[in-house]
Parts: sequence; structure tokens; C-alpha cells
Amino acid sequence: MNRVLYIVDDNDNKNYKYDILEDTVIYHFSINSSSNVEIHLSKEDVSLYYYYSNINYDSNSFFIKVFHDKNNTHSELFNHGVNVFNKKLDYRVEGVVPKNSSGCICNQENQIINMKNGMSTILPILLIDNYNVDSNHGAYIGKFSEEKMFYMMSRGISREEAYQLLLNGFLINSDSIELSQIDLFLKEIKKI
Repeated sequence: MNRVLYIVDDNDNKNYKYDILEDTVIYHFSINSSSNVEIHLSKEDVSLYYYYSNINYDSNSFFIKVFHDKNNTHSELFNHGVNVFNKKLDYRVEGVVPKNSSGCICNQENQIINMKNGMSTILPILLIDNYNVDSNHGAYIGKFSEEKMFYMMSRGISREEAYQLLLNGFLINSDSIELSQIDLFLKEIKKI
């Protein structure tokens, strides 16, 4: 069975450090906060799924570094942010696989939606020192596509409702989240 952790930050600057010894899913929700996260996959054959979602009003940053310290470890990072105003939102996402760790999987998906003309950056970094590794990363900074909005509006959904649906789908990006654990974050989505 997976260990599941929920984190909800509200106007905080926090540091987190994890030593992962069993399969773990972490849901990290951030409201106008900066976070610095360090994770060590410290046991062979362990998996980590990390879902980070944030709503940004001021200038904030998110830094996560995952170390594949043992063989056959697996990390999947899904980082989604909404930059509401004309502020800065910076992501630095690092996956580290040293020479002595083989058979690892190290993947990242990073996306930031700028609702206005915010300044956002994503630095997806893979530091791989082993040939027997499967690793991928991606980064997208932009807006919700007008095609999606048009499609939803052509089905009778108002522009405001369509935007709320897109925000919910983007920020709550896993179907196994216990919504009762993130009530504060859900209320914040409705304010956007």
C-alpha cells in the first residue's frame, strides 16, 4: 500500500525534507507560498509520485530536488501553477541520478498558466550520471488555449464556468485526491 501525504501551504515559506523508504504519493497544495523541497529515494525499488499545485498572487518560487540514491527507484513529478497577477513565479525542478544508481526512472511535467502578463520561469533539470536510466522532462508556460474555451462555450458553458472547470482540472490533477483534505485550496480556486 502507498503512503499518502497531504500538504497545504497558505502564505508561507517552507522547507521540506523527505527520506522515502516506501512507495509514496505526496499532494502538495500551495496558496501564495514559496517552498523548498528535498527528497531522497533511499530504498531500492521505491516509487514517488509528487503532485504540486499552486496559486500565486505575489512573487514566489518552488524548488524541488529528488535524489535517486538507490537502484530501481522511480519518481514522477507533476508541477502545476497558476500565476494570477503580473508577478513572478519560478520553478526549479531537479532530478539527480548518481553513477551508482541504475535502472531508475526520473520524470517531470511542469506547467504554469499566466492569467495576466506574469513573469514565470521553469528550469527542468536532469542530472543523470548513469546510462541505465529512463528520464524525461517537459515545461509549458502560457495561457489556457482559446480552442478549449471555445469548445466548452459551444456546449453551453459560460466563459466563467469554463475557466473554473479548466482551473479545477489543471490544479487538481489526480483523480485519487481526497477532496476533504484540501478544502482550503478548493475555496481558493473559486476566488480566482
